[in-house]
Formats: sequence, structure tokens, C-alpha cells
Amino acid sequence: MVASSSMKSRSRCSPWLVVSLFLGGVLGVWLAGFAWFIFDAWRPPRIPPSSDGIVALTGGNGRVEASLRLLRHDSGHLLLISGVDPHVTLADLGPALPPALADRVTLGRRATSTAGNAVETTGWVRENDIHSLIVVTAGYHIRRAMLEISRALPDVTLHAYAVQSPALRRPFDRKTFHLLALEYNKLLLAFAGPVSFFRHSSDAF
Repeated sequence: MVASSSMKSRSRCSPWLVVSLFLGGVLGVWLAGFAWFIFDAWRPPRIPPSSDGIVALTGGNGRVEASLRLLRHDSGHLLLISGVDPHVTLADLGPALPPALADRVTLGRRATSTAGNAVETTGWVRENDIHSLIVVTAGYHIRRAMLEISRALPDVTLHAYAVQSPALRRPFDRKTFHLLALEYNKLLLAFAGPVSFFRHSSDAF
């Protein structure tokens, strides 16, 4: 009777053990992925190859400035700054550009999210017959931006240019952790979205 009672007790506990192991495994995978995400977000940008165009996704310091430097160095022929406030002008975004360069800049004012950036970029790319594109955004945002844009533009070669934002240059603290955890979870949700085949350059990932 004692042995039978013990077996029944273990039987009742086993579903909880399975659930605990499953949740522990999920947490372990999440933590491993998050560790990779943090390391990846801190990597310095690589010099991208010359491309037909550049797109800068607004929303953080240093992104527009980096895209303007790339334009000045002829890394891309045309520049789209996506997600610009309706009242902001090109002069408000950085040092004055020579007219010849200023004419190559488009201010996109419709995007209010990363998905919106992808839609806005797609229209601009098609309009200007662009086949290769440098994507400029923060290191913690670059993966999701590349994913969204590559889904919208599977026939365009993308090159990532990840800017080191001020949030990642300060000492690691609770605010930095919350920012990175939020962006990592957004990336996971983006991966869970519609699946499509897309192509990107080897320096993007």
C-alpha cells in the first residue's frame, strides 16, 4: 500500500515537473538569445559597400548624422530619412549640406513605427529604382529593421549600419537593461510575424 501510494504521488507530480522543465527550457533559450542580442547591439558598425541608396530610421540620436556622413562619403547615391516629424526640415537635422547633396535627400514623414519605416522605404525604393540599400539605425534596433525591410523588399540587397546610441555608451544600468529587453522581445515578436524568404548581405547578420 505504501509503494502504491508513493507511485500515485509521483504520478500526480509529474505534470508539474514537465511544465517546470518546459518553462525552464524556454527561459534558458530566452536568456541565451538575450545575451547574444546584447553582444550584437554593442558591436561597432562595419563600413558598408557603396550602394544605390541609404535609409535612416529616426527615433534615436546619431542615426541621421551617420546617414548624412555616409551620403557625404558617397556610400549611397540617394538618402531617405524615414519617420521625420512634419515640422522638421533638413536644416534642423544636421550641418548644412551643399545643394548638390541636399537634392539627393528625401524626408519621409509618414512612418511612425518600424513596420511603417518598411512601407515608406519600399515606396521610395521602387520610385527611385534602387537595388542595394544601406539601413542606418541603432544597434539594438538594426535586426528588427533589417527583418521588416527585407520582408518588404526581398529583391533588394540590404547592408546594415548599426549606430551606437547614447543609451549603449553609458554604464550598463536598469534603464539600459529595460531598453534592451524591450527591443529583444519586439524582435522575437517580429520573427513570429509573417514568414517570407528574403535576401540580405552577409554583413547584415
